[in-house]
Amino acid sequence: MRRMNLEEALRQITPPDERAGQEAKARWDSIAKPLGSLGLLEEAVIRIAALTGSARVALDRRCAAVFCADNGVVAEGVTQTGSEVTAVVAENFTRGEASVCAMARAARCDVIPVDIGVARDLSGEGLVVHKLGYGTGNIARGPAMTREQALDALSFGISLVGELKQKGYRIIATGEMGIGNTTTSSAVTAALLGLPAEEVTGRGAGLTSEGLAHKIKTVERALVVNHPDPNDGVDVLAKVGGFDLAGLAGVFLGGAVHRVPVLIDGFISAAAALAAARICPAVKKAMLASHLSDEPAAALALGALGLRPLITAGMCLGEGTGAVAALPLLDMALAVYREMSTFREIEIDAYQPLS
Repeated sequence: MRRMNLEEALRQITPPDERAGQEAKARWDSIAKPLGSLGLLEEAVIRIAALTGSARVALDRRCAAVFCADNGVVAEGVTQTGSEVTAVVAENFTRGEASVCAMARAARCDVIPVDIGVARDLSGEGLVVHKLGYGTGNIARGPAMTREQALDALSFGISLVGELKQKGYRIIATGEMGIGNTTTSSAVTAALLGLPAEEVTGRGAGLTSEGLAHKIKTVERALVVNHPDPNDGVDVLAKVGGFDLAGLAGVFLGGAVHRVPVLIDGFISAAAALAAARICPAVKKAMLASHLSDEPAAALALGALGLRPLITAGMCLGEGTGAVAALPLLDMALAVYREMSTFREIEIDAYQPLS
């Protein structure tokens, strides 16, 4: 598939199909149960119908696109483990040995690992390679990447969604692996939402209170050193983001371009979704929030996107585990949507909306 540049891709984004969304809502309201009683599950099906342009919602083939990259900011001592762990876990994805792989098997979901910037070369079955570099720059000392690299990552993410759709995938769960990427995500979120570092920075995979204080100071320094423009999502990604975040932002944009629903995983993919929405607010039509991460800024990011999570379970594992966990919920919602009898079929009076 020919890769589109960012401006060309954004011109392809159309408004949601209100007719299809209304048809899906009418179907829900006709089913013999209290109106709106499946809550966010009903809303998710309606949003997918409006995105795809059809009330015949099908999510039979699904995948988790897991973007893997290293981050130069690890040199500042903001993590419990070293960058070498990124490559180890990324290759575990190709062998089906990571946490998300086990969950994906239970959810009938394929895992597609993407090397967009791991610090060493990787190999393995099913690995997609679009390496923009062997890790990013250290955001505490300078920009993570060039603007050209950020645009490349965005374009790649958009095109990947198109390729996955051609292969028959109907919903994409986002995931990531990259030691140090809660630090970059905190910097991106602080820049985009205009919030102080302490409000958006958590312990990540596990830091002491002293380690957390140092991480907050590192995020503050990154923002001062780089001066990211909060009105320019590409600039924010390039200056204080990461290759994984930029690629994931492209996936969210690609969902809107190619009309494929994309599940936000946790805080890191939510930060990428924020950047995508700053680049093009219309992209939010393709986003679904899977769960509320235990990271402190997760609720702030989802709130800024106007999304509510399907699951609140205190998860913060990453890898796409939360997004994959939401797939069985959507399957159950669709089972009701497709199979339940209507009020007319069982010959009882329908529920009426409350005034």
